[in-house]
Amino acid sequence: MPGRSRRPSTDGAASPWTDRRTRNRRSVHAVAESRRVQAIVHPPVVVGLVGPPRRPGPIGGQVLEGEAEGPQTGEVDVIGQDYGARRLIGCRHPGPGLVTGHTGFKGSWLALWLHHLGAEVAGYSDHVPGPPSVFELLGLETRIDHRLGDIRDRSHLAEVLDEVRPDMVFHLAAQALVLQSHVDPVGTFETNTMGMVNLLECIRERPWIEVAVLVTSDKAYRNEEWPWGYRETDRLGGHDPYSGSKSCAELVAHSYHHSFLRDSPTRSATARAGNVIGGGDWASDRIVPDCIRAWSSLEAVSVRRPGSTRPWQHVLEPLSGYLWLGSNLLDGQEDLDGEAFNFGPDDQQDMTVADLLQAMAERWPGAGWQINEEESDTNREATLLRLSCEKALRHLGWRAVMQFPHTVALTIDWYRAWQDSEVDLHDFTIGQIEQYTELAKCAGVAWSNQ
Repeated sequence: MPGRSRRPSTDGAASPWTDRRTRNRRSVHAVAESRRVQAIVHPPVVVGLVGPPRRPGPIGGQVLEGEAEGPQTGEVDVIGQDYGARRLIGCRHPGPGLVTGHTGFKGSWLALWLHHLGAEVAGYSDHVPGPPSVFELLGLETRIDHRLGDIRDRSHLAEVLDEVRPDMVFHLAAQALVLQSHVDPVGTFETNTMGMVNLLECIRERPWIEVAVLVTSDKAYRNEEWPWGYRETDRLGGHDPYSGSKSCAELVAHSYHHSFLRDSPTRSATARAGNVIGGGDWASDRIVPDCIRAWSSLEAVSVRRPGSTRPWQHVLEPLSGYLWLGSNLLDGQEDLDGEAFNFGPDDQQDMTVADLLQAMAERWPGAGWQINEEESDTNREATLLRLSCEKALRHLGWRAVMQFPHTVALTIDWYRAWQDSEVDLHDFTIGQIEQYTELAKCAGVAWSNQ
């Protein structure tokens, strides 16, 4: 990119970049062990999130029962230049981070967070969804290096990597819908499985890429409907094309690490999360976007499986895990390289679809819902899938910090802000990121206090 210094070549004599892994090995282990001890010894501080900005209009500004007063969304000082969360992304480095799938729901939030913390951000995605589009509403096209391209096109992807020369890659590009995978199973496997192959094939030929955080899904596990959380060592597999494609992507990442990346300068890990909600998701066949579309039109939403239980989590929870995982990989923490990590909520977040509907309806006047009596079991969805996040706590000091009411409040408040034409959604979303970071700091989570 014009005006940006290039990293020294890794050809020939060793450089500070190629020596980084060895140089940091001892100190990183000491820091990691200290972080693990702190995470286990010190109990979390119970603190609540506050509501949206206190201003006239439909957004409201109510504080949930039992919550403490604190910084208000849209009124928070920009403290990203001062607090330790900047270390999440290693933005002290000259090169940018590349986010694949940066125009999607999670990808847009991740790109915004990276940009807010001072990182140089590039994105690679095949299209801008919508309208509406959270990517456009956040004004990201003018804030990051926005590139269009298909993850299935390896030659074009290689060209973009050579032009951007990222230090870190966050891979989020995917076909992310279970029901759509039944409609287009070939496209789902091509995007999710071969997309992973294409990216890793490009990465292994570019040793100047230091870190790759490869996002798959909690659906990568073979779901046995167990009441306990799945561990990273549990069996992979899926009953539907989407789940199968994500399981395959995990196997691809594992094989590329052991065959090509283990002895290279590039460190990689996979990240598994699911049932993510939050403002800006407009995908089809997802409960929150379906509700917002219906309620915005003063209609009742049709629900397929109100009794299904899900461990709901706000989008910022797994994103903090991805960023913290990437940062520690960048620092050379050896017990992360080639590993898989779950990022999910605690057990108290397990709520039925009906519970979620009721909680959202309480914050959306006039909301209603009805059961779809004509539902078929042809495209059956899982009723329960929970993740164990003990490994992330042990190795990263990471854990979820939001409770279910907070998750719902931030989600619905975002959509109500979207309805208000006077609200700057970029600033509003930054305010929610700041709220979450402050909550994590009060809870003593490792990533927020470095």
